[in-house]
Amino acid sequence: MENIKLKNEIVCLKVMDESDIDEIFEASKDQSIWQHATQNITTKEDVIHYVQKALMAKEQGIEIPFVIINQKTNQIIGSTRLMDIHLEHKRLEIGSTWLHPNYWRTAINTNCKYLLLRYCFENINLQRVQLKTDHANLRSQKAIERIGAIKEGILRNHMIRQDGTVRHTVMYSITKEQWPEVKEHLEHLISK
Repeated sequence: MENIKLKNEIVCLKVMDESDIDEIFEASKDQSIWQHATQNITTKEDVIHYVQKALMAKEQGIEIPFVIINQKTNQIIGSTRLMDIHLEHKRLEIGSTWLHPNYWRTAINTNCKYLLLRYCFENINLQRVQLKTDHANLRSQKAIERIGAIKEGILRNHMIRQDGTVRHTVMYSITKEQWPEVKEHLEHLISK
């Protein structure tokens, strides 16, 4: 699973490496990206730490961090991950997704999720993919629900945000049985 490259006409998901630091820094400067996050990237040093931490998790086999590349501009515009990987249970999480605000409410996220979900269910034959978000991040909840994920519940007092406040986490999933219907729905959305 290590050297994955997923792409279509809209986006390319490339496994993150240290050569991406400068572009990640440029894409991550808008602080509205980090409003609901458990981390905050404001400096180049923050980006270096962010990338190094992601690559350590990759080395440990628990995450695969991707940069999101806009195929039209060939620029990095965000990041996403396969994380909390448990292949013995045929499950993982798609998470830590962020995009530069210029790409919010565009086809980018839908295309990213389609490529990742297709890989998860059709290439590595998973039973379950979960997604989660901050209870206060209504935009993210709507985006997750729009792709067809089922809301499973709320994990109360689950995390601490970067500003020190307590976050409740809304948990979603897509199962192997749902995938054909979700796939058809996503293919309809991205064909528009």
